[in-house]
Formats: sequence, C-alpha cells, structure tokens
Amino acid sequence: MKFALITAVLLSSIGLASVANAASVDKGQALVEKANCASCHGAGLNAPILPVYPKLAGQYADYVYYALKAYKVGNGNAQFGRNNAIMGSQVQNFSEADMQDIAAYVASLPGNFVVKK
Repeated sequence: MKFALITAVLLSSIGLASVANAASVDKGQALVEKANCASCHGAGLNAPILPVYPKLAGQYADYVYYALKAYKVGNGNAQFGRNNAIMGSQVQNFSEADMQDIAAYVASLPGNFVVKK
C-alpha cells in the first residue's frame, strides 16, 4: 500500500513539473520577432533567403530546442556543440526557458516539410 501511495505521489509531481515548465508559444513568437530570425529564415520561418539556411516552420520542438542549445555551446564541446558564427551569437542571450519558448513557437508554425518514403 505504501509503495502505491509513494508511486502515485511521485507520478503526480512529475506531471506538475512538466506543466510548470510548459513552453509559451506567445513568448517564443516575441523572441523570434525580437531576434529578427526571419531575416535569414524568411517569412513564416519557412522561406529562407539562401538555400543554406534551413526552413524552421513546423520542425519538432525538441529538435529546435536542442539545436539552439548546441549553438549556444558552440565549438567548446565537439560532441554536442554546433559551430556557426551567426547562430552562436544569436542564442547567447537566450535562457533555457527562452529556447523552449522559441522551439514551441517554431513547432506551432505551419511547415511544408516533405517526407520521402
């Protein structure tokens, strides 16, 4: 009986933690606009100005979050960091919550990714 009670308490606390850490699409939109991400990634973050810049709209939130985190780490960690001077400077002032908000916003946008089978 104690085990069931402890398990229930732990599982409910995990659920509360995820709700408390829920990302905000509105905050993410404000951050994306402030950082002027569309200047490279294009209108709706879905029409890059150059082919080397990725389309972001509709991308999975966890992928965007970890990509931003990797740009923040930079070359300092060869296993995790990404090296790009523009993105590296763009993300330095973002907190973990900011990056989660940006990722939530990007994921909420309609994208036109094509999945080949």
